[in-house]
This record gives sequence, structure tokens and C-alpha cells, in this order.
Amino acid sequence: MKNVLNLILFTATISFFCSCKGPTTDETNDTLVDSLNPVKALLQNNFNSDSAYDYVAKQVSFGPRVPNTEAHRKCGNWMQEKLGQWADTVYIQNFDAKSKGGEIWKAKNIIGAFNPKNPNRILLCAHWDTRPQADQDTKNKTTPSDGANDGGSGVGVLLEIARQLHLIKPELGIDIMFFDVEDGGTNSSEDQDTWCLGSQYWTKHKHVADYRATNGILLDMVGAKNSTFAREEMSARFDNNFLGMVWRTAVTMGYGSYFIDYNKAGITDDHVYLSFYGGVPTIDIIDYNSNTKSGFGAYWHTHDDNMSIIDRQTLMAVGKTVLQTVLKKEANIE
Repeated sequence: MKNVLNLILFTATISFFCSCKGPTTDETNDTLVDSLNPVKALLQNNFNSDSAYDYVAKQVSFGPRVPNTEAHRKCGNWMQEKLGQWADTVYIQNFDAKSKGGEIWKAKNIIGAFNPKNPNRILLCAHWDTRPQADQDTKNKTTPSDGANDGGSGVGVLLEIARQLHLIKPELGIDIMFFDVEDGGTNSSEDQDTWCLGSQYWTKHKHVADYRATNGILLDMVGAKNSTFAREEMSARFDNNFLGMVWRTAVTMGYGSYFIDYNKAGITDDHVYLSFYGGVPTIDIIDYNSNTKSGFGAYWHTHDDNMSIIDRQTLMAVGKTVLQTVLKKEANIE
């Protein structure tokens, strides 16, 4: 993601979105739970941080998921297979993305739908690619990092949520989207649209015609030890009520030290394109660090973004909060 926002938003945008609302490995034993009524489902938040951690580690084991590499291809196939085990329907969007330098990236968005016929939907998403170069590092700036947190953590959390949804079997329509080629943009403030190419593609080629979701949650860098997540400005503009609901849910569950009471400046991330162009008001849960120039963790776009910084407690805080939010939407509880 880019840490500089240079998009012009009109007042009409807000009214537009108002009108749009309408064991711990791949062999984990998926013991089925009993059929649940919506309120009882709130008691079935069994998000497993060990499982989420293993899903992050599995991605890293392939190597950096840079488009046009074997690691990218193998990881994409594995993610598709995992979603296929749990979701009712899986959609694959293969497309060519063009970099600022003219390189053609073979890209793939992976989408898992639960209860695809239910028009009442919520969207959960993350990007799964790795930045082609660790350009914020002082060494080996032209080679990629492992991308354990930036990319891997959001996918790991959502794969575990997908597994839990398969067990709970809620009636709510839920889509889990993994966007490709988010992290290949340039550092020029004039090149904002060189980022988030997968979500940009999706807004122009939706996997389902006239797709709509009432709310969306984007996860980006959600697994580092001692992470904090501030209320991001663009998220507040797009869906402040839902943003508040998510933060209150986290605090109620005991995760207030992660979901902090602070408003941070807006950033260009997938949620901007989903909200501004895709018609799905989406909030961004993203690592915030006031002690760095970027506003992200010190590992950001460096080789320190590896499994050594991934923390099960952070994964638990984010995963249980997001899953609880989904279950509250299922039970129609604000």
C-alpha cells in the first residue's frame, strides 16, 4: 500500500455510499458444529490463532509471492484450493496487469463466496502478493522480502475465518476476496494508481454482475507483534458507523490495546478503490506506528518482514474481532 493519499474526494461521494447501503495445520480437524441460531452463533467464535499463524507460514514457505514467479503461482493455487474446501463457490479472475515500467504481470484475484444467493452481503479482503523489492531497507533493496505481514497476515486471518464460517454455516452472504498486485506501485505521490491493481481490476470486472455488499473490511499488515490499529481517515469517510462498530467490538472483546482510540491520516489502499469505484463502503484495518516516518511498522517494505515478527496474539485480536463482527451482522446486532 502507499502511505500518501492524493485522491480528490467530492462531497457527493458520501451521499453515494449512503445510497449503496441497502491441530493447526492444513490437516486441522474440521469437526462440524451443530446448526446455530444467529444469537447462539455469537458464542461460536472459535477463531484459532495457531491455524492462522500456520496459514501465514505456509505462504512464506513458497517464497516471495511476486507476480510472474513460481512462488506466486504455487501460492495462488494453494489459496484457491483452501478456499475451495470451505466456500460455497470460488471465483478466479486471471488478468494481465501493467506496471509503471511497462512490465506485464500475470495476476489472479481469488474470491470465495458463502451463501452466494443471499443479497445481504459483507466483504472481507486482503492482498496476497509481495512487493517486488524491499526498497525501504538499507541492504538488498532490489530483492523482495518474505512479505509475512504485508500480504501474508491478512490472508492467513481470512483463511482461518473461512474455515470457521464453514463450520458455523451462517446464513449471511459473505465474500472473502484476495486481491493480487496491490504492492507493486511506485513511491511517487503522482502515481497513486500504480498501486492496488487487483482491486482496481475488480471494480471494473466484478465477479458477479451488479455486485453489492453492505459493508467491507480490508486487512493489511495485521500480524506483527505489538501492532496497533488506528481509525483511518478514509475508512471513517466511507463508513464511520461500521468503523465504530468494529472498534467497539474489539474493545468489548478485550482488544482495546490493539484497536486504539486514535484517528490517523488517510492512505491509498484497496479500500479506497472498493469504496470510491466499487460501490462497497470498506474500512481498512492496518498497522499504525506513530514512531516511523511511514506511519507503518519499521519492518515495512524491508527484509525484516518475515515470520519472526508474526505474533499469534495479534492474529487472534484481529481474527476474533472480524469474525465477531460478521456474527453480529448475522444476528443483526450493532
